Amino acid sequence: MKKIGKYFKECFLEMKKVSWPSKQVVLQSTWVVIVSTIIFAIVLGLVDTLLGLGLDLLF
Repeated sequence: MKKIGKYFKECFLEMKKVSWPSKQVVLQSTWVVIVSTIIFAIVLGLVDTLLGLGLDLLF
């Protein structure tokens, strides 16, 4: 049990050393991920549709 307590104590101490980003940086990064995901989904959907139509024409 002492090892588990020591582990969590050390984890807590290490978390204090972490340089956390500001709220503004997190929000900006989140928007970049959301927009990138939407753009990638649209492009992938178009490619899938075009390939499906192309295969339908071939077969």
